[in-house]
Amino acid sequence: MKLAIHLSRGSFSDQWIAYCEKYDIPFKIVNCYHTNIVQKLQDCDALMWHHNHALPQDLLFAKQLLFSLEQAGKVVFPDFNTAWYFDDKLGQKYLFDAFELPVAKTNVFYSKKEAKDWVKTATYPMVFKLRRGAGSRNVRLIKNKNQARTIIKKAFGRGFRQYDAWGGIKENWRKLMLSKAMPIELMKAIAHLWVPITLEKAIGREKGYVYFQEFIPDNDFDIRVIVINKKAFAIKRSVRKNDFRASGSGFIQYEKHHFDDSIILTSFKIAKKIKTQCIAFDYVVKDKEHLILEVSYGFSKHGYYDCPGYWDEKLKWHEGPFNPYGWMIEDVLQKVNEQKKP
Repeated sequence: MKLAIHLSRGSFSDQWIAYCEKYDIPFKIVNCYHTNIVQKLQDCDALMWHHNHALPQDLLFAKQLLFSLEQAGKVVFPDFNTAWYFDDKLGQKYLFDAFELPVAKTNVFYSKKEAKDWVKTATYPMVFKLRRGAGSRNVRLIKNKNQARTIIKKAFGRGFRQYDAWGGIKENWRKLMLSKAMPIELMKAIAHLWVPITLEKAIGREKGYVYFQEFIPDNDFDIRVIVINKKAFAIKRSVRKNDFRASGSGFIQYEKHHFDDSIILTSFKIAKKIKTQCIAFDYVVKDKEHLILEVSYGFSKHGYYDCPGYWDEKLKWHEGPFNPYGWMIEDVLQKVNEQKKP
């Protein structure tokens, strides 16, 4: 048995390689950008690639390569059920609707007229989001009908940049004041007022649709629960000052008492239902019910190193350090072994 791992510094691949080396799991490093990558995988039983939603090359073909290999019978991470909706809020809306999941209500329109008609009777404030974006990027609070109409006009006109330059400046200034960013990062953000990021150059502006999500008040934090291979861990993220967004705030609490069993159990049930290898749920509370805002298979490693333990699917708490990247490999190895059974 041999795993193939696409090496991308700073991604999950660093931990995957270290885990394989520690436990003598045969692997080889591959370059998924190589034109003959499929042939180079012939001596491997599985491919693991933590592809990045912000890299134009990955966006072009990562899912297509992985899904093609999966169709041909090779085990991959992430597989189709795990990644097809990654960084795609439109896709997530239909996934949530199809499985009737507990979510914040979302309305999407692909017609300017239908959108304009709807906002006449909509409830305000509400949240506008672009299809792509992480860490609360491309998320805005729409306070009234006039703001909604302005958004609709732009969505069906010139469209939106992939990167909100003014928002980036404000966020980097906030982090600089908290000593969580360097001055050079603020300078780069300012430069993006004129210089598009690489992703913008590759895929252009977002337009042709509007995505409005229910605003749920009185939430000064959200809960993120990550489920991998029948295990779960969680963090609590507080919102930014004078803001409603928690994702990417950097204000994180880890203690177990912040998370009740019901939200962990719900996460396990949904992960099993949609057959995912790895999923991160973002929840807020409405009328004592936890509602999903978004999901993702990827997450920033640095935000989870301080987690004090994890739950298994029987809700038993396991205190102490753990390795979620090893869980990913163990899941892949298990699937390979299942395929090899007569």
